[in-house]
Amino acid sequence: MAHLRTAAAPTARRCLSRSFAPSPRASFVPSGIRCLSATAPRRSAFAVNDLTQVFHDVAPLRKFRRDLFLNNRTVGLVPTMGALHEGHISLVRKAAEENTDVWVTIYVNPTQFGLNEDLASYPKTWETDMEMLRDLDRGLAREGKGRVSAVFAPSTTTMYPTSPPDSSIPGVGSFIEMRPLGQLLEGASRPVFFRGVATVCMKLFNICTPDSVYFGQKDAQQTVVIKKLVKDFHLNTKVRICDTSREPDGLALSSRNVYLGARRRRTGIVLNQALRKAEAQYKAGKRLRGDILWPAVDHGDRVQHEQENLQPSKRALFQVDYISLADPDTMEEVEKVDETKGAILSGAVKMMPVEEPQEGEELGLGSGQVAVRLIDNIVLQPTR
Repeated sequence: MAHLRTAAAPTARRCLSRSFAPSPRASFVPSGIRCLSATAPRRSAFAVNDLTQVFHDVAPLRKFRRDLFLNNRTVGLVPTMGALHEGHISLVRKAAEENTDVWVTIYVNPTQFGLNEDLASYPKTWETDMEMLRDLDRGLAREGKGRVSAVFAPSTTTMYPTSPPDSSIPGVGSFIEMRPLGQLLEGASRPVFFRGVATVCMKLFNICTPDSVYFGQKDAQQTVVIKKLVKDFHLNTKVRICDTSREPDGLALSSRNVYLGARRRRTGIVLNQALRKAEAQYKAGKRLRGDILWPAVDHGDRVQHEQENLQPSKRALFQVDYISLADPDTMEEVEKVDETKGAILSGAVKMMPVEEPQEGEELGLGSGQVAVRLIDNIVLQPTR
């Protein structure tokens, strides 16, 4: 029986008695534009085309970016891998509140998938994604906010022009690595993941030169990686982190949730429930690692045992990769929360393929046979 575990603290491997066992391209038409103030505008004050422009190549996108710059328009960038959901839409809305133009990138980046990870299984929903963005853009126009003026959907040859993308270690190609940050937590289980994230984001930031970039808090470690990338390489963009979008019961929205189906969806909330129990300990005044994490450990173990004791036709088995209590700046494990900094509670679970699927059962995309990795986190705010 697999048990849930906590991420190892720097001074000990364990500190708990139990383990948490394509559309046509369009050219920019600058008619009807007037100059804006140097302050990033919150609302549009000019006429724009009704159609969001789709770019597949770098040169025309850069020309469009220069036209916007010369007309004092600002760009908020929302990088995505497609399969858009309400979490992505919330990021676009935030970018539209703070910029005249919002650009969305849609590119499934192969270098953040390991050799044993199924890149081909990542959902690809181009037509649905574009319809969502067009509907949103029409709504933003009615609200007088910034507009979704461009979607950048490059090919892999465009993004990796000199050699094919490589997910091996050490790998062949041009990469950006963050050490030790990129090797912790998600990086420990997915060794090339943050190398791929940092590399592709550097490429996108260089191509798009956005005034601001928008990411969701759900990928907590990724937000720290992006902040460090921007600071360490002196990139001229602001990093904006937006709250995690959730289902009513607390499940964090993710493009991969379409694979869950009803059975695994019901059980998958275990991670958020466990983190909330740890959060309650912090709010009750607990500051030591063991005191904060033990209720999360206990809840995870109990739900895991409950599922294992059910018949295969009814259960949803899962494995927990880690439960972490980490420094918010470095993602390194802490034994005691610094009240002036707070901490980040985070975790990852892997929902296993459905056993003995039943006739008529709602299994999700992939008929319940695609393992689904769920991640979540809660930010513990400083108390003084």
